[in-house]
Amino acid sequence: MVMTQTRNVHRDRFRELIRSLTGISLPPTKVQMIDQRLRRRVMAFGLADTETYLEQLLGGTLPGDELRTVIDLITTNTTSFFREAEHFDYLAEVIAPSVATRSRPGRPARLKLWSAASSEGAEAYTAAMMLEEARRRGHNFDFAILGSDLSQRMVERAIEGVYDTDQLSTVSPDMQRRYFLTSSDPSLAGKARVAPELRRRVRFRNLNLMDTHYPVDRDVDVILLRNILIYFDPVTKEKVVERLADHLRPGGILIVGHAESMVVRSRTLRQVKPTIFQKN
Repeated sequence: MVMTQTRNVHRDRFRELIRSLTGISLPPTKVQMIDQRLRRRVMAFGLADTETYLEQLLGGTLPGDELRTVIDLITTNTTSFFREAEHFDYLAEVIAPSVATRSRPGRPARLKLWSAASSEGAEAYTAAMMLEEARRRGHNFDFAILGSDLSQRMVERAIEGVYDTDQLSTVSPDMQRRYFLTSSDPSLAGKARVAPELRRRVRFRNLNLMDTHYPVDRDVDVILLRNILIYFDPVTKEKVVERLADHLRPGGILIVGHAESMVVRSRTLRQVKPTIFQKN
């Protein structure tokens, strides 16, 4: 009985630590997921079990960078190209042409897009492809994209821009030819890299949405905040949305995931489509 109580205390403290640092709620039903993701760390330190590992982690007896490693393991979620594709259609067919109308002779308008939970970069690069496609259709504008993520490991992968070719199954053959490069090097078989012309338009950085201030421009045209709010409690959802809205220009657009449309509450945003909100 005492061992069970101690185990629960360690797990409760761990869940609260993750929530305070990342905003992500890990209910008791996620115990098995926590065990699975921490198993490699338990083995790496030669410890008996997860309880011993959590006790040492919470007690500060593990190396100083271990908590960062754990946050990466707990929070990392990969994404896919063209996930919820209608959002990217809206970007290319509605938002981009609207921004292009701000252009002047010799001075194309600049569209700023922020992928606020960019994981390994597929969302940001999808947006870049669709904006390039809009430019190819004759819309006169320039663009810059920022991708940010809590996981430094995901940020590094996004900067590299290398993906397994089976991850490109949702990218059309024409876009694969235009925006991805493959190599004849046997060591790179089954891999493709985002073309440098596209990578130059996208930058990535480490950023925690739980921070009270974000080092990001305050005249952003589009913010993608998809499939991350579902992990936050209601208070955190509201605070994150309000902080992000402060970085949109008047008329700027916030896009959330299909499962998140009903959780957006903001005094400065109005809903224009089920998952799309515009700043007043």
